[in-house]
Amino acid sequence: MRTTSDRRRRFRARAVAVAVLVGAGIAFANAAIGAPAGPALAAALGGHSLPDTTALGRDPAPAPPDSTKPAPSPILPFNAKLTSDDIPVQGGGVRDGACSGSLVAPQWVVTAGHCFHDIKDARIGGRPPYTMTVTVGRLKDSDPGGHTAVVVDVRQSPVNDLAVAKLSTPVDGITPVELASTRPAVGEELQFAGWGSHSATVLGPSDHLKRGRFRVSGIAQSTLEALPIGTRTVDNGPCPEDSGGPFFVSDDNDRTARLIAIVNTGPPCPQPGAETIARVDVVADWIREQTG
Repeated sequence: MRTTSDRRRRFRARAVAVAVLVGAGIAFANAAIGAPAGPALAAALGGHSLPDTTALGRDPAPAPPDSTKPAPSPILPFNAKLTSDDIPVQGGGVRDGACSGSLVAPQWVVTAGHCFHDIKDARIGGRPPYTMTVTVGRLKDSDPGGHTAVVVDVRQSPVNDLAVAKLSTPVDGITPVELASTRPAVGEELQFAGWGSHSATVLGPSDHLKRGRFRVSGIAQSTLEALPIGTRTVDNGPCPEDSGGPFFVSDDNDRTARLIAIVNTGPPCPQPGAETIARVDVVADWIREQTG
């Protein structure tokens, strides 16, 4: 998730606007997921008995399957929505939060490192101290397809604000996003996708995948800067709870993609300005080591 400009690296909660990391909306979770985005729905069939056609001299009609699992969206099927509703806060109680991410291996997603933290907002690895639900393969919450699991392990990048999170069950039928292996060029156009809020102050993840277009405007050792192409809005640029959302390129109409960077921090949405995003090429080998 992304926070507002002064705290956007921190995990965002609707109940409390916490500020320590300048992260872009933060979401965190535990192995027993809290606010599930919803399990994949099955199309139930039946409820009525089939007629006995053998007495009529015909072969009996084949019985329909008990259920059919809807296919994930063919568009950006690797995208992931991360949500939690039991993040502990100092003094007692819990809060909500959300992040965005991408499937990089059948049982792993990549997201922002600050999406997983302790009660003092320090990034952590291992099993999260709160629940996190991850839904992969939908464009809207109401879509019937996709795959839902919980985070059971987290590995923090040693060089930038990026982490990989292991899912409780592997994702079938979705091609993971490809990892960039070379440094992007200034001026390169990237697409953005995320499930963050539609406000810098009124927090809560979107019910649909947000989309936007950016251009690389600067390159640092482990991060990039990216400027929006056109007028920035709350639906085409990162806001709180978009942390970890992919910046990517696609050569086949968004059915598969190459992951260039992920959302870290930036200006309060929808204000103009450069996003700071974590480079993937500098940790691609590390990601493969963790997820292989």
